[in-house]
Formats: sequence, C-alpha cells, structure tokens
Amino acid sequence: MKLHFMKYRKLSYWISAICVVLSILSICVKGFNYGIDFSGGISMEVTPTSADYTVDKMRHDLSAFSPELQSVDNNSVLLRVGLPKGSTDEQLNARVSEIKNILGNRVEYSQVQVVGPKIGGELIRGGVLAILVSFVMMAIYIWVRYRGGYAVGSFVSLIFDLVLMFGFFSITGLEFNQTAIAVILMGVGYSVNDKVVNYDRIDENIKKYHKMPMSDVIDLSVNEMLYRTIMTSVSTILAMVGIYIFGGQMLQEFAIAMTFSIVSGTLTSIYISNVILYHFNLRETDY
Repeated sequence: MKLHFMKYRKLSYWISAICVVLSILSICVKGFNYGIDFSGGISMEVTPTSADYTVDKMRHDLSAFSPELQSVDNNSVLLRVGLPKGSTDEQLNARVSEIKNILGNRVEYSQVQVVGPKIGGELIRGGVLAILVSFVMMAIYIWVRYRGGYAVGSFVSLIFDLVLMFGFFSITGLEFNQTAIAVILMGVGYSVNDKVVNYDRIDENIKKYHKMPMSDVIDLSVNEMLYRTIMTSVSTILAMVGIYIFGGQMLQEFAIAMTFSIVSGTLTSIYISNVILYHFNLRETDY
C-alpha cells in the first residue's frame, strides 16, 4: 500500500505554523521550569542510619523545602532542594545547614553538591552555547552534503526541530536542566540522520525516474524508507519505555522528552524537509 504524503502538504504547513507559534508563545510567556542545575540549589545523597527512617518520613520532615526525593542503590536517597529566584550564595549555604539540622544523625551523607545562582547562570550559557555550536556544525554539514532545495529543506526542518523541542519543555513544564540539553542535541541529531537517509533515497529516485512528477518521487521514496524509519523509531521508543518503567523518577522525564523528540523528528523528516523539496526543481540542482 502506497501512502500519499504529499497530498497533505498544505495541511502540514498549517500544522507546522501552529506548532511553531504555540512553542514561541509558551517560551516567551511561560518560560522554562529550570532545574537545580540552572536555577541553583542543593543535591545530597544520604543513607538512613535506621530502616525506620523511610523516604516518606524524610519527605515529611523536609516538607517546608518542597524536596525531590528518589531512592537509589544501597538504600541511599537522592535529595534535591531548589531555591527561590534571586537567592544568594549565603542563603544557599544557610539552607544546607537547615537541612542537616533537621535530618540530624538519622542519615549519613555520601555526597553534597551545592549549585549557586552564579554557577547556574554559567551552566545555562554553556548549555545554550553547546546547542548553538551543534546547530552551526550540523548546518555546515548539511550545506556541504546537500545544496539547493536539499540544503534549504534540511536547514528549515532543523530550526523547526529545535523550536519544537524547546517549546515541548516549556509547555509540559518538564525540568529544564543539563539532561534536557542532552535530549535536545540527541533528538536533533536523530532527526538529521533520518532526513539524510530520506534525502539519499529521493536523490536516487530522481535520477532513476526522469519523468515522474516530483510529488510522486517524494511519495515513492518515503514509502520505500517507511519500514526502516518506523522500525528504527519503534525500537528506540521501546528502549525509552524500559527506561521510563525501570529507570526511576529522574530518568522518566528523560524518557518522555526523548520519545517526543523521536516522534517529532520522524514527522518533520516527512512533512517538513521533504515537503519543502516539492518547491524546488531538483533535477536541475547541481550539488
């Protein structure tokens, strides 16, 4: 069965435009739910000295700080506490002392990490720089690998992928931290790889079918690669399902975001990068 993807190309324009507008509006109005990595806060790994001191009791004792608690290996507990916006390093150190006073000798400390607002700001800049550098490198690769309509289609869909990923974190309120940066970079890399595979097949079919209309060439190429695309996406998503079920709370958000990036990257390969090719005469493009 042959699916006619180009039949819905005009609808894809509208859906894409709506997604971009919603993402930008959410980023501008709602912003991001910055994690401790970026906003500053406290991360401790503690081990209760008694089996009676459970995670629930620890959460109750620290309820005033709205802590994030996660059980890890060897009966240890990962404790994360954020800070109000605008807090100083002195207030951060004071909160560490408060937490230790509350927990007392009921726990042993394996690790204590303190991220001040200044360090958090530097991490944000570093994360943004990593994304920008990766974007530039991918753009250069796309331009060298493809020219003309191929380059335009890849570049536009690459921008769309980035906007959509940032919008997803803003709209859903998932914690935006260094893991989120890794998810965005991995998701965009996955998407670019998928687009390259599709473009190679389209280029082959353009040379093979000289008189076939461009929309039919694109549909044929996408259908030929559809099984590979689906199997690759499904296998990766199944891995994310395993991480979500067995990876604990801290990896659940990673699995959710990666699943979204895989699905969105697959769709943008079909309905963004390929649709843009329809508007170029690729048979006359020399690249």
